[in-house]
Amino acid sequence: MTGLTVFHVNMISGIALSSIALHSALHLCVQAFGSAYFLAEFVILAMPLLLSMTLFAEAPGTLSLLLLVLMLVLLLLPPLERGMPLLAESQDELVSPDGKSRAEAPPIPLPALTTYCAHMMLMTVLSILTVDFPVFPHFLAKCETYGVSLMDISVGSFVFSQGIVSAIPIIKDISYLQAPVLPKLKSISRKMIPIIVLGILRVILMKGTKYPEHVTEYGVHWNFFLMLVLLPIIEVLLHPIILCIPIALLGLWIGVLHQFALSSRGMKDFLLNTSWSNIISANKEGLLSLLGYVSIHILGLSLGTVILPPSPSFFRMQQQLLNGPSSHRPSKFDPSAPRQNAKIVIELLSYSVVWWMLLAFMRLGLEVSRRMENISYVLWVTAYNTSFILDPTDPSGKWLLIKEKGPKSSTPALLEAINKNAFILFLLSNVATGLINLNIQTMFVGNMKVMCLLCAYLMGMCIFAWLFRSIQVWKM
Repeated sequence: MTGLTVFHVNMISGIALSSIALHSALHLCVQAFGSAYFLAEFVILAMPLLLSMTLFAEAPGTLSLLLLVLMLVLLLLPPLERGMPLLAESQDELVSPDGKSRAEAPPIPLPALTTYCAHMMLMTVLSILTVDFPVFPHFLAKCETYGVSLMDISVGSFVFSQGIVSAIPIIKDISYLQAPVLPKLKSISRKMIPIIVLGILRVILMKGTKYPEHVTEYGVHWNFFLMLVLLPIIEVLLHPIILCIPIALLGLWIGVLHQFALSSRGMKDFLLNTSWSNIISANKEGLLSLLGYVSIHILGLSLGTVILPPSPSFFRMQQQLLNGPSSHRPSKFDPSAPRQNAKIVIELLSYSVVWWMLLAFMRLGLEVSRRMENISYVLWVTAYNTSFILDPTDPSGKWLLIKEKGPKSSTPALLEAINKNAFILFLLSNVATGLINLNIQTMFVGNMKVMCLLCAYLMGMCIFAWLFRSIQVWKM
């Protein structure tokens, strides 16, 4: 399978942006929705993603157009009188688990980041199960060796989004980079123990139940959980280097180094032509692609240092102060500092243009390969996610990226709920997918029954997120 075009992937992803625009229009025009707003958000924000990778996969532009037409209709209607709050304005939605109001709570993430991360998780949760049914077009599934597809970008985006979030500790206190490496490794390793256990259990269950799997994805024993364990550990090992050079440059260098090893040191030939005969070759896909995932993670970390602080240059200035004379020490992060919105948007637009241009140049001689995690794949994931987080204006005319959280937060309540327990949802989706596949012959189910099943599955995931929206079930 060689997938589809980058433009087609962008069109499918654009449906998420259209649904956000429709949601914002509804928020502007309908203020009295009462207790039904969970259902409204599910229909507006979650269902279009399911339709985009099933019934509308070949014509995503049609679905986007339908959503935008609905948005225009809503904007033409006169606003309804204010009644019970529609979105995240009720008392329970404005209070964090520790009793602080959302305006007082310390987290850094902006509405655009919450929206972006939640959409990435929804796409991942949906594709994990949907790919097993005929209603999911084969061109959206992971490509065998070369090519681009929706599932290929979903995997990279998951890693990239984790990289963005991992910037929070070093933004809050850059001296964390100078802390001794060993204690940080111990702390990270303790947090990763549950994921290590899950990774090992997955291997045992997959082999024990003879669950169908493609060894060209990660290898015979390796899996996505084990890769997720190693990324934060490797990031900690890179902290001394992050202190000294721009993070984006470090991420790019790692990707180039990985590509050099693929092209000039026989890694490509070993990956594509060696049989799965011993423990190393049996897991060659997972082991040899790790450096590419590290590159994506570090580039995500770089983006996090741009969009999370009040200024895009905040982290770079702290780097310079930390490496300068002892009389000039970096300042602590102040979440109440005014954001330099225009500068943040301009810098992200600049990064986006640079990444897309580099991708276009590399693709002249090197096609994208998720299996090898080559430099073209790294650049594609980085360009795609940098552009996606620059979510355009909502109907009120404001950029979601520059809106700050507060009592009037523009973040949809359902997406906030999904983002709060994203990793738990990821685990539940894997378990649910396994149970469904063990009890149903997925390739022989009619499209109508499949869509009903997928809607129920998606509704179950969203209900779980909604019920635990005020509690973080598992703190990483």
